[in-house]
Amino acid sequence: MHAAEREEIILEALRKKGFTTYRHLETKVDASPATIRRDLVRLEKLGKITRLHGGARAVEPEDSTSRALRSLEGTPFEKSLEIRIGAKRAIAKAAAQLCRNSEGVIIDGGTTTYQMCEFLGDTELQVLTNSLHIVTALLQQETTQLLVPSGPIFREQNIILAPAGEKTMPNFHASKLFLGAAAVSPRGIFQTDALLVASQRRFLERTDEVILVVDSSKLETSSGAIVCELDQIDRMITDSGADPALIAQLKEAGLEQIDIVDPAS
Repeated sequence: MHAAEREEIILEALRKKGFTTYRHLETKVDASPATIRRDLVRLEKLGKITRLHGGARAVEPEDSTSRALRSLEGTPFEKSLEIRIGAKRAIAKAAAQLCRNSEGVIIDGGTTTYQMCEFLGDTELQVLTNSLHIVTALLQQETTQLLVPSGPIFREQNIILAPAGEKTMPNFHASKLFLGAAAVSPRGIFQTDALLVASQRRFLERTDEVILVVDSSKLETSSGAIVCELDQIDRMITDSGADPALIAQLKEAGLEQIDIVDPAS
């Protein structure tokens, strides 16, 4: 396959979704992984793409504005908020109980992490979050100090997501990171959108302990881009609807600390 043909396949993949992974390109392009990487380097030098960890995204006119207007992959926040609400509240309550006074934590945007807010009460926390929903909820708690990263706001999720390589994240290190995911499997945790992946990876670099908060439905799929492998997760909290066989697989893959909560309790 000639270079021009490979480049057209790559650009077509980006036109469809705005992002593509190396793994996807390897299934579409008749070339070695090294050749595909060289193609991406060349396209980036031509200003047609921007390479990211694990793939590439399209370069669009007025990039930051268009990025802010683009919808994220996945279910909009308001629609997702009421799905499995009992399980999410039970998980969030257990997660909130892990917070200690005067602690610095990161709370990643998501409908399960959002449920933590009502259980934090008067805990004197420093919180870094990319979710404006979480900011709004925690503003009512006078003892909570809030920080947000810079970047465009995605209105459907009400979340701030900076592009890969953004260096203006607040100088903040947390003792705990509360992280959501679109899916979890023995291979790792997944997200549906490249910008979510980039944001969560930046958070992972700024914490001592990673606590994954996901309802049991997230254990039934494993699609999307991998955020990290399970050895980077210190603890997972999920609900009692989780299949014991799936829990056993996650433990065998290295996720030793798994807390199961009962939504009915």
